[in-house]
Amino acid sequence: MPLPHAWLDDVRPSPYADQLALGFRLLRFARPLEREYREYVRDDSYDLKRIALGVGMLIWLAFAAFDFALIQAPEIWWMLGVRLSVLFLLVLFAWLLVRRKHVHLLQPLSLVTILALGVGASLVVGIAHRVDPSYPYEGLLLVCMASYFLVGLRLFEALACSLLILLSYIAAELLMAGVSVPRLINNSLFLLFGNLMGAVGCYLLEFKSREHFLISRLMRVLADHDSLTGLHNRRSFNRQFERLWRQAQRERCSLALLLCDIDHFKAYNDHYGHQAGDNALQRVGSLLQDAARRPLDMAVRLGGEEFAVLLYDIAADQARQHAEALRQTLQTLDIEHAGSDTATMLTMSIGVACIQPAESGALAQLYEYADRALYEAKAFGRNQVVA
Repeated sequence: MPLPHAWLDDVRPSPYADQLALGFRLLRFARPLEREYREYVRDDSYDLKRIALGVGMLIWLAFAAFDFALIQAPEIWWMLGVRLSVLFLLVLFAWLLVRRKHVHLLQPLSLVTILALGVGASLVVGIAHRVDPSYPYEGLLLVCMASYFLVGLRLFEALACSLLILLSYIAAELLMAGVSVPRLINNSLFLLFGNLMGAVGCYLLEFKSREHFLISRLMRVLADHDSLTGLHNRRSFNRQFERLWRQAQRERCSLALLLCDIDHFKAYNDHYGHQAGDNALQRVGSLLQDAARRPLDMAVRLGGEEFAVLLYDIAADQARQHAEALRQTLQTLDIEHAGSDTATMLTMSIGVACIQPAESGALAQLYEYADRALYEAKAFGRNQVVA
């Protein structure tokens, strides 16, 4: 079922808005978004995993001391052996977390760690119940709650871990302790209903986490893109421009800037109305977006009828050809413009500048050169490219 976000009706289509509108009751996104969400969770839960692991190691050691206080039989050494084996795995995982290496293994290692804690605790309980039937088994529920809330596992991962822990407890009780069936059923039901409560809470947490992910990503898109055309806005352009300038300096690549201005657009709005003007701007925006398909290129609406295309690692003659092809493409669309003094259809003027950023070069140079070229294109008849 879709989520009740009425404000999405006023948002341009995007993967985030579409997913919010469709809903995700089964805690699953479309494949590209699901992959992006899992990467987001992995990075976002890194500190949480580190804290949870540290707390888990302390509690595990505390329970080892607790064992010595409760069990005075030789079985204590088997229990200690299980606890030390699990502790070794926890220390290994902690070492990988501190070094922040093999980040792609973070989620699988989290699953292995929770399972090791659960199965280890089940074995300890089974061994202890051979000599002391009153030994507390409720610590297993703590491990299950950790899988639901402290380790950053998704609901289905936490459910699978908790089910395996419950099965390992039942097996340990039957094979090692020989506990009576009524008591085993009682204990198992206690753990099962505790897990049910944890699963409901985990579902709500993951649902809100996914909703927050989509809304935050959508807000970023809205903040960085023009609402009418979907192109980058001036704020996004200024930020990306500085980043690409520094990258071009490092890689000794050239940058080209195409400043575009729709000819006599005020007359177009006056003649055809603002709705037609918005439609025309959207069609121009689509053309510019197609012209900036490479990963480091970007198309921008600077404001009104002013646009820009930033091209990375391109020669000056190629940039001019790019601009000329763009100008001709708009002209071939044959968007009628009866109020133009330049042509009978909608046209645009383009100023082109290409520069290889030097170590001491100013960022404003490229924009200044392109702006000067655009001024010349408009001054000498419009509907042309000047470089």
